[in-house]
Amino acid sequence: MKEIRLLLVDDQDLIRESLHIVLDMDPDIEVVGLAENGEVAIDLCASQKPTIVLMDIHMPVMDGVEATRKIKKQWPEIHVIILTTFQEVDYVVQALDSGAEGYLLKAIHPRELAAGIKWVHNGGTLIPQDIAKLLITEIKGDDSSSANPQRIPSAAHAEAQPPLAYGLSERELEVLKCISEGLNNKEIAIKLFLSEGTVKNYISSIYSKLDVRDRMQAAKKASDEGIL
Repeated sequence: MKEIRLLLVDDQDLIRESLHIVLDMDPDIEVVGLAENGEVAIDLCASQKPTIVLMDIHMPVMDGVEATRKIKKQWPEIHVIILTTFQEVDYVVQALDSGAEGYLLKAIHPRELAAGIKWVHNGGTLIPQDIAKLLITEIKGDDSSSANPQRIPSAAHAEAQPPLAYGLSERELEVLKCISEGLNNKEIAIKLFLSEGTVKNYISSIYSKLDVRDRMQAAKKASDEGIL
């Protein structure tokens, strides 16, 4: 019998099934349920008794933050890891305040994800370094709020640190640098030891954070604003 009973919660069928296939291959992890929203996740927690829930944030019917809050209230022994494409500080704070033990981005490598699940299962708390930096910046913004009544909403707006200006992780900065050098997805994958699918995920995240539509715009913005 596998040690970790995992419930996967995401509103996208492809993501649920992909994670199911990858994580169920791990000798220590058994996927005991798939849920498309927080409401279904709560029902499956009652019937399947998972030890860990891998939870998306933005879902219909009931989002991941509310589902986490209800799960932790009813089953405090169940660990919750938030898995999302969003990196804004507000979501991290909400998730952790709801009782989540971890927070990861979907672009993470499957091996690192499995390792993170095991870490939380053994009592650890999981916050990636780039997200921790954003939280620290946010806290510093709160501390100075008495002098400046207009609260900084996110570290994503801190002009003093261009690489963090758009919430880009260290890995996303590496991919952005490759884009600026004119490398295609396959060349980036080879250079950074990633799969092409993972590279595509990083590039989509970069486009979203920089508010650009293509590689040329991303490279130009990186150059114009001194991000790299």
